[in-house]
Amino acid sequence: MLKRPSITRGVPRAVNVYTPILVLGLLAFGFAAFSVILATFTGPKRYNRAKVDAYECGIEATPQPMGGGRFPVKYYLTAMMFIIFDIELVFLYPWAVAADQLEVFGLVAIVLFLVNLAVPYIYEWRRGGLEWD
Repeated sequence: MLKRPSITRGVPRAVNVYTPILVLGLLAFGFAAFSVILATFTGPKRYNRAKVDAYECGIEATPQPMGGGRFPVKYYLTAMMFIIFDIELVFLYPWAVAADQLEVFGLVAIVLFLVNLAVPYIYEWRRGGLEWD
């Protein structure tokens, strides 16, 4: 005897699991494209010095050299350190929620994770990367 696929009112029961992800991606792309296109039509058309100058807490901006100024690399290194340590610490939240279910395995895993987090932090601290001169 042949088995018929289960169909309810002409619609298959199994829906592709990637369909919601595809729809969300299309919506995100559509919103981004719409925002960029809308910004070109509604953006400023008449530029003057006051509009294009950087505003820094009401203090008159210092003149920049031709071709733009160079920022010290320390700014970028500090930002990258913040991002790396901040994102790594976000991984502690799921562990905190499920710590009682993970038992000893979870404890060992989180101790190893914290050691991996502490080693670069101590290295950066010892070499003076956290000092702001």
